[in-house]
Amino acid sequence: MEKKTCLNCGAPLQGRSDKKFCDDQCRNNYNYKQYADNSNFIRRINHKIKKNRNILESFIPSGEDMAKTTKDRLLREGFDFQYQTHTIETKKGSIYHFCYDYGYLPLDGDWYLIVRRKEN
Repeated sequence: MEKKTCLNCGAPLQGRSDKKFCDDQCRNNYNYKQYADNSNFIRRINHKIKKNRNILESFIPSGEDMAKTTKDRLLREGFDFQYQTHTIETKKGSIYHFCYDYGYLPLDGDWYLIVRRKEN
């Protein structure tokens, strides 16, 4: 009969035939390792999207819903155009890129219109 070992530390297992871990700590460590890479990947992306949102928010004056800025200014603040939550296409065909409730519309000459989406 083949001796079963702990999936985390490799120690021989005793007890139930379907046992996979020698104790709760090994079970927790194993599961943490299994999900840590995915969680870290998602956490990094969410951090970038939140940073983009905060940068967009910083360009809109208090009490206003929109402002204009240049691509260079966005990049200097650390904006990463690769990360967004969604896009919205208007009836006129303009495509706004959003990071949650703040978005931008590319304009001519490296200018961008920054907007705050109003709740419906």
